[in-house]
Amino acid sequence: MRLWVSGCDKKYYEGGRGLHAPDRDAALGLGIATSERMLGICRGRRKFLAASLTLLCIPAVTWIYLFAGSFEDGKPVSLSPLESQAHSPRYTAASQRERESLEVRVREVEEENRALRRQLSLAQGRAPAPRRGNHSKTYSMEEGTGDSENLRAGIVAGNSSECGQQPVVEKCETIHVAIVCAGYNASRDVVTLVKSVLFHRRNPLHFHLIADSIAEQILATLFQTWMVPAVRVDFYNADELKSEVSWIPNKHYSGIYGLMKLVLTKTLPANLERVIVLDTDITFATDIAELWAVFHKFKGQQALGLVENQSDWYLGNLWKNHRPWPALGRGYNTGVILLLLDKLRKMKWEQMWRLTAERELMGMLSTSLADQDIFNAVIKQNPFLVYQLPCFWNVQLSDHTRSEQCYRDVSDLKLQKQLSELDEDDLCYEFRRERFTVHRTHLYFLHYEYEPAADSTDVTLVAQLSMDRLQMLEAICKHWEGPISLALYLSDAEAQQFLRYAQGSEVLMSRHNVGYHIVYKEGQFYPVNLLRNVAMKHIGTPYMFLSDIDFLPMYGLYEYLRKSVIQLDLANTKKAMIVPAFETLRYRLSFPKSKAELLSMLDMGTLFTFRYHVWTKGHAPTNFAKWRTATTPYRVEWEADFEPYVVVRRDCPEYDRRFVGFGWNKVAHIMELDAQEYEFIVLPNAYMIHMPHAPSFDITKFRSNKQYRICLKTLKEEFQQDMSRRYGFAALKYLTAENNS
Repeated sequence: MRLWVSGCDKKYYEGGRGLHAPDRDAALGLGIATSERMLGICRGRRKFLAASLTLLCIPAVTWIYLFAGSFEDGKPVSLSPLESQAHSPRYTAASQRERESLEVRVREVEEENRALRRQLSLAQGRAPAPRRGNHSKTYSMEEGTGDSENLRAGIVAGNSSECGQQPVVEKCETIHVAIVCAGYNASRDVVTLVKSVLFHRRNPLHFHLIADSIAEQILATLFQTWMVPAVRVDFYNADELKSEVSWIPNKHYSGIYGLMKLVLTKTLPANLERVIVLDTDITFATDIAELWAVFHKFKGQQALGLVENQSDWYLGNLWKNHRPWPALGRGYNTGVILLLLDKLRKMKWEQMWRLTAERELMGMLSTSLADQDIFNAVIKQNPFLVYQLPCFWNVQLSDHTRSEQCYRDVSDLKLQKQLSELDEDDLCYEFRRERFTVHRTHLYFLHYEYEPAADSTDVTLVAQLSMDRLQMLEAICKHWEGPISLALYLSDAEAQQFLRYAQGSEVLMSRHNVGYHIVYKEGQFYPVNLLRNVAMKHIGTPYMFLSDIDFLPMYGLYEYLRKSVIQLDLANTKKAMIVPAFETLRYRLSFPKSKAELLSMLDMGTLFTFRYHVWTKGHAPTNFAKWRTATTPYRVEWEADFEPYVVVRRDCPEYDRRFVGFGWNKVAHIMELDAQEYEFIVLPNAYMIHMPHAPSFDITKFRSNKQYRICLKTLKEEFQQDMSRRYGFAALKYLTAENNS
């Protein structure tokens, strides 16, 4: 996304890559430069430009003057008195004194220049090289790199700012964030963390990444190609820090890298006064400046800002013979730390934690929670060090925690309560969790304009799709002239691809009665029933045709269904009109224009009844033999695994969200309709044809993964039990039918 930055800095920025920014507010949240947010940077640049011009112009003007004055009658004149005496016959005592005066003035100007350079150097706040040989590499997200970044952002040495030291964080103040990162997986986590920070931030950011060679290679490339403005990144070689902490035995999965937060006071630049330290698995839900502002609340000798541990780990009562490291009360969690580096250095933090660790390791032998154990042991001996942060700054979502006490939003609390009731050791946990997942949804992604027919017979075709079925849209629009409601399951990048595809299609752009609703990807399963529900909820007609994206309806089906609505009195009865489904294995098909033509192709083997060769039960109750000769609608009874495509009133029940991916997603819905005493009526002159395509990822998982099939069977049984509770005796037939099938 390219945005013009107005104001003093007239240049283009590319920002927010990898993040969805549909409007200006979102763009601001992603850290994309705008004139208002970059005001501090602009001011810094004006000062930098003024100082630079001063340095360049003064000596330039002086030397031009001197150079011009060195010519007499068009001939060069040396400024050296000795040289003048030797070569100029017109040399006089007066001219010698004049030139000596000029030389004195040159020396004065040079001295002024040196003073200006010293002032400029101080304003830039150049950081000295990191101590103990640990190298640092800098990557700036704006044009240019190196020390001028701080000046452009309006920052002076340390953390001070042009805005002045006030109890609030001014927009021009840089926020410093330190993260320890090693390996491929941690690098992915860091990207998520950084995105969450950028989404809400309004200040310049300076990331200090303590990284191994793998993480540095990955993240350096990422930041260089991301080009988010007002972001600077410094890398510190984690491998060179190993010797500082390798003497501490650590049983935590983070290994040696889990101890490196202990040495940040000597690793980070000596003039850096404060820093927020974050674990890679943190996700921000607010502007990080709010956390940075908490530094102003520190008093006395407080130098560490921490949230109380929300588990009972340090209470020592989780199991028999559980012996944790010493801690103050419940202890503190080090996933989020505010470090006042200057205070800690004055208190000799390095000596403090080393002596504590050596003493405790004599009895504990190793750490269990890496640096957190040592931080807590130090705090136990020196409680004055801690400023306790409110627990919502580090909500710890793990077993046996009190994290629910940190939620202020009731809906969040309800969601967490639902998730807490699930057993994470359950092999089907991911399936069960999916029904509680909240997916970001963008309704009416493209222009929509439609007024339903006045006769109250209008029908909307409802379907869902992912990117791999996009090619079906134009064909469906040609077959169905009525309104359509589609839910598309896409990533942010895919949504932009879809936008370009739609805008380049004359067929799609000519239709304003198609509602495109983007449901953004989240989780590992395709939430097919959630998508159907989204599409169902946003129709403007009294009736809907529940279809799938890979089916083409017969030509004229829209008008035929509207007539059938009146004929079967759908407005006053509970009926589900069935549109018989067929399929072809040919990618190129001469689509039948009538029932007679379809029957001929059926007899020739060009068409088949849908899934007759792999899932006969799904559509067998439609009774295709009867349909061949039927001239009037006929009723059929529900049978186990029946999943026809139906036309119903818009007030019909939703699809059950527990079914994701492949299997039982439509079957459960038809069972629900039957339980609510809907009549199933087959339309004699309606049909739809399934077009061939490559198998979906979900059906491949179903066929190849035994656990997937086991979980699906478990979900089916639980659904049937829920049906029995809701519908009582009438629902017993579903259990019986399942056992007999």
